[in-house]
Order: sequence, then structure tokens, then C-alpha cells
Amino acid sequence: MTDQPSLSFFARLWLALVCFWRIWLDRSFAQAVLPVREADRAGKLPAGIPVSEPAPTQPAPPPPAPAAPPPEREHASALQFLAMLQREGRLVDFLQEDVAAFPDEDVGAAARIVHEGCRKVLRQYLALEPVLPQNEGDTVQVPAGFDAQRIRLTGNVAGQPPYSGSLKHKGWVITSVKFPSTSPALDPRVVAPAEVELS
Repeated sequence: MTDQPSLSFFARLWLALVCFWRIWLDRSFAQAVLPVREADRAGKLPAGIPVSEPAPTQPAPPPPAPAAPPPEREHASALQFLAMLQREGRLVDFLQEDVAAFPDEDVGAAARIVHEGCRKVLRQYLALEPVLPQNEGDTVQVPAGFDAQRIRLTGNVAGQPPYSGSLKHKGWVITSVKFPSTSPALDPRVVAPAEVELS
């Protein structure tokens, strides 16, 4: 089997952002990704992972389903967070722009503005801590019984823990969330209103 070409940092960043929002906003996409995540945790990624649920042995009468909120209400917190990233960092504007035609200097200048605003939102509403306190590049020890959600092993993974390896990314874990409540009078689908300047 041939190795696939490694993705650049920006390609991985773009993929992470796209998958992040699709998992929050698209339940079927999240359910399709979950078996891959579970297989990754177990250290087994087969070529094809069927996404199916076992059929019940005896058909049971379905319970009366409660009225589900519309999708925009069910995902109001995620949409509100996206609106905050747009308001402070113009993240949606940046991602919707085709930057391939712009020189690197212009993209870098725009990314600096997006970075500053989005960082402000993260610090205001989420408390983040690194999963591992060491610096990237340091040698770290991974003990037996480690949490596979918090530590992902890459490279030549063989044998049983404990392992010793080089820290490539310290990871992040959210320790608290301080989102404001969403007003039912507001339409959470409006990430950014159109602006009209009157003369």
C-alpha cells in the first residue's frame, strides 16, 4: 500500500474547520464519523467501516416522539458561536473568500485580523488548557492505561504501553464554557446581518 502525500498545515487546518462545523451542525455526518473515531481509539482503522446499527430482535412499538425543535433551535449554541467568531474575527468572510488568487502577503495580513478576533472570542467564552504541559518537541512518557481520547499515538506504534515519544502537539481540552443564553426572539441562522449604509 502506498503512503498518501502528507497534508500541509493549512490543508489540515481547513479540513479541521470544515469537519468541526459539519459535526456540530449535521447529525448524520457526526454519526458517520463516530465509527472512524472509535476505530481510531482502538488502534484499528479497516479499509471500509460500515455505518449501521443492529436491527432489534423483536419489533417494539415506537414511543410517541416528542416534537423535535427545528434544526436552527437545536443547534442554536453552535450557530451563536459561529456568529461571535464572525462578529469579532470575520471568520465566515475569510472562509468564504477564494484566497487562491491573492498573494501570500495579503492572505497573511487578513489571517492576522481573523486570528486576533477569533482568539478574543475563544478566550472570552471558553477556558482551554493543554492536554500535556510539555513543550512540542520534548520527549514525553505515555503510561499504561492512558486516555486514548486525550492522547493519540502516531508513528511506529508497536507493543504495549508505557511508550516514550516526541510531543508533536500538546492538545487542547476545554475546562469551562461560558456561552450567553440564546434569546428565542432571535433567528440563530443569521450569522451576520447584511449592512446597508444610507446616504
